[in-house]
Amino acid sequence: MINRNFCLPLLIFASSLVFSSTAHAQKDEKGWVNMFDGKTLKGWKQLTGSAPYTVEDGGIVGTTVANSPNSFLATEKEYGNFIMEVDIKLESQQGNSGVQTRSHFDAAAKNGQGLVYGRQVELDPTNRKWSGGIYDEGRRKWLYPLTLNAKAQNAYKADHFNHFRIECIGNEMRTWLNGVPTAYLVDTIDQKGFIALQVHSVNKPELVGKKVWFKNARIKTTNLTPMPFPKGTYVVNYEANKLTTYEKNDGWRLLFDGKTSNGWMSFRKTPFPQQGWLIKDGTLNVLPSEGKEAANGGDIVTKDQFQAFDLSFEYKLTPGANSGVKYFVTLAEKNAGSAIGLEYQVLDDSLHPDAKLGRDGNRTLASLYDLIKADKPAAAIRPIGDWNIGRVVVYPDNKVEHYLNGIKVLEYVRGSKEYRDLVAISKYNVWKNFGEATQGHILIQDHGNAVSYRSIKIKTL
Repeated sequence: MINRNFCLPLLIFASSLVFSSTAHAQKDEKGWVNMFDGKTLKGWKQLTGSAPYTVEDGGIVGTTVANSPNSFLATEKEYGNFIMEVDIKLESQQGNSGVQTRSHFDAAAKNGQGLVYGRQVELDPTNRKWSGGIYDEGRRKWLYPLTLNAKAQNAYKADHFNHFRIECIGNEMRTWLNGVPTAYLVDTIDQKGFIALQVHSVNKPELVGKKVWFKNARIKTTNLTPMPFPKGTYVVNYEANKLTTYEKNDGWRLLFDGKTSNGWMSFRKTPFPQQGWLIKDGTLNVLPSEGKEAANGGDIVTKDQFQAFDLSFEYKLTPGANSGVKYFVTLAEKNAGSAIGLEYQVLDDSLHPDAKLGRDGNRTLASLYDLIKADKPAAAIRPIGDWNIGRVVVYPDNKVEHYLNGIKVLEYVRGSKEYRDLVAISKYNVWKNFGEATQGHILIQDHGNAVSYRSIKIKTL
């Protein structure tokens, strides 16, 4: 894995193609195929790194070495749709490991050292507790960190073999760890690829020579029956402006259909603006107007109002752009610029001057604008021009959380003493009971810069 302290070999995963009738591909009575013959590494090949993979006691063992990039033991064949199960144990509880699924190899990358890239299922024994999450190795970084499913963060068992189940069927990828549902991802790329076990590079002498054990690896590629997933699990869905059947049954609905302005109006309580906004190619676009706030089309708001909710949206910034998604917007304030409400800041922190204003960075990306700074780890940051996922969760007890690309970056309680103290020293202190309305509209801000939105969805809590 990339940009993490330590990653060891990972699971052997598979897909649509079934191994030939060699010793390492024996079918059992339920249609499962063993991925390893228990004696040799036939059917596997090492792609990068110098970490050794050996056969011990009927399993595969990877061992960390010094001065090596990430190592991968990959299947010689590629797989599409599959269900895979494997047991993995880590010797070091300071590191991690992972299993590559539907992955690929670029031999020319990194000056000829080569690069493995694709979705990886995480094994993470550290205090972060992201085992079972999904990481995009060598490409987009974290897709499904386990902050999205806190109920599953204690599924990992130290010093034990941990049982993984991985389902890759169509665009859906779902994972289980020791029987606990962990991650649910809908992706639009990589319909097939190899499966690989990872030994991560290490940067401390005491982490050299540590082992990762893999055993009982098996795969099924026909007559696939998905296992039920419990309601209430957040789905990372990269199919633009679409909901899965699971999401619909779980209470989600789209606020933007990708084609029309249905459900939206001007914050001036008039129909949707005739200028300043463009709906094209499945995106809702704020058109530039020299960075002048609400000077062109102006803000737009949902016709509906919401109380407790889970709001998710994708956005894409242009260089130097500023926008925002506001909630609990009442439209009662008579403000000359944008409408007033609690704001999830959408901003290019590097180029827009607003990032350096406010107090202690509380106007930066994903912050509660002018009130609370977002604590953004490197794993949450994506380049300007890439799509990002923002998320705001408002619970019935007024606890609020902000997420950026699946990672929780702040939380607070509306109406608490701490919250009111922050309002008192902010630009919002002129409005009585700011942000404490029982319900309000969702707003997308026109700040005069080009910003795109899509996949805006909400679930009432």
